[in-house]
Amino acid sequence: MPEPRLRRVVGYGAAVGLALLMVAPFLWMLSTALMDEFEVYQAPPPLLPASPRFANFTEALTALPFGIYFRNSLLLAAATVTGQVVTAAMAGYSFARHRFAGRTPLFAVYLGTLMIPGIALLVPRFLIVDAMGLVDTVAGLVSVELVAAWGIFLMRQYFLSLPRDMEDAARLDGASEWQVFSGVALPLARPALATVALFAFIDSWKSLLWPLIIARSPNLRVVEAGVASFHGMYYANWPWQMAAAVAALVPVLIVFVVAQKAFLRGLAFGGFK
Repeated sequence: MPEPRLRRVVGYGAAVGLALLMVAPFLWMLSTALMDEFEVYQAPPPLLPASPRFANFTEALTALPFGIYFRNSLLLAAATVTGQVVTAAMAGYSFARHRFAGRTPLFAVYLGTLMIPGIALLVPRFLIVDAMGLVDTVAGLVSVELVAAWGIFLMRQYFLSLPRDMEDAARLDGASEWQVFSGVALPLARPALATVALFAFIDSWKSLLWPLIIARSPNLRVVEAGVASFHGMYYANWPWQMAAAVAALVPVLIVFVVAQKAFLRGLAFGGFK
């Protein structure tokens, strides 16, 4: 076999092996979700269910009020995506195109916040939200997720990669700065906007610690909190736990499949160019 062809075969084989390694936990989760309650305790545990039990999904999702949990997660995700896309687009464009006093130090501060672990911000965030009287409210749940420094950085890098010709032409035609931003720059930045939106959705959907801290009422719990509570309430019923986890994963898969082309374009031509 020629050496170039051998390299391609080895490369494809390694890629397929890594893909299977990453997908294996999800396949195991799906297989367990379709098993009987006592089937998982066999020795050795089976790889596939003897008789798939799809009723596990309906039983698991009705054992706890997952309808409320999904509603809260969708509300949090919608607010987070909207807030981060708007703030990242406007701030990123300002840093990329406009000159103002303190622009470079301010952008350095934004980048510096990326080095702070999220866990270190939980207590300060709670104290601020508590001082505003927003504990156990929807506003308190979503307020700290409306701005993302990484999103501003990504949008700035993307706008810097775009040529200024169309923007300058719009200004010569009498367009205002807002018209240039909304009518020229934003349409060209759709791949980067889709990337910011996708990451914001995933981050908000898998959020657990902040909703647990700020939401004291069961009516404000999100899906991740509901899945976590399964282990305490139905610790012996692994199929129910896995069924709830699979159901929580479905919205993320749907959003990624819908936005994957724009997401890959944003990574290729934006801040990671």
